[in-house]
Amino acid sequence: MTSNGMTSSRRIFITGGASGLGRALAERYARAGWRVCIGDLDVQRCAETLAALRQHSPQSHALACNVTREEDLQAAADWLKQQWGGVDVVVNNAGVAQMGGIGDATLADWQWIVDINLLGVVRGCKVFTPLLREQGGGQLVNIASMAGLVYMPHAGAYNATKAAVVALSETLQLELEADRIGVSVVCPAFFRTALAQNMRASNPQLESMTKRLVERARIGPDEIAQLIFDGVAHGDTHILTHPEARRAWRLKRYLPYRWYLVMMRRQLAKVEARMQRKAPST
Repeated sequence: MTSNGMTSSRRIFITGGASGLGRALAERYARAGWRVCIGDLDVQRCAETLAALRQHSPQSHALACNVTREEDLQAAADWLKQQWGGVDVVVNNAGVAQMGGIGDATLADWQWIVDINLLGVVRGCKVFTPLLREQGGGQLVNIASMAGLVYMPHAGAYNATKAAVVALSETLQLELEADRIGVSVVCPAFFRTALAQNMRASNPQLESMTKRLVERARIGPDEIAQLIFDGVAHGDTHILTHPEARRAWRLKRYLPYRWYLVMMRRQLAKVEARMQRKAPST
């Protein structure tokens, strides 16, 4: 691999690769000459994304993949081994959002988001680790969120799954080190993506607020994909894409917790006031 990331032989697999951040990552790696394999539930979007990828990387491929089914991920690993001789980077990207207070979110909502956001990543790591070990190394990239480090109210299920992805990733950073398997965890804050379109929310107000925060974010998936591309190339263990989010995380780590809570209350009040000002009148 050259210093600018250009390559004609390296291979990457991305779950949820047909839209949003997954597609942006797929296109970024394809432009760099990687062979890109995407896995996604949406067959039509897979075909559309694959056509775009093959303009830059003709050997790119798409597979039907549901991260709640271990057999789908195993089939992807088997295909990569048989057709490409393995894989260099696996991105566990597929995820969903759920908003609701602890008294409002149903257990069915919790089970839904845990099965995708957490166990989907667990399955990806579990299935691909033997292949990476067999070939002498590789890289796992787990997409978490700043919600896994700094916890906003009314998002307990989402926060919990993303915090668990951070914990899993940090565990594997030590566990897999001797196998020459690197592990990066990505923690973006709000950026423009389709995640909110398929979210579940316990009331219309939370759904509307979340969608406005996502739709009005300053940066989009292409910028996030570039930051991930650079972070993985540098071997970063934690890829935090937003400077203001990095500051909030550091303050949480170093301030007395009661001071941190005061700071967060003030910040949440500012966000709520801004959302109310920008909300369309009825």
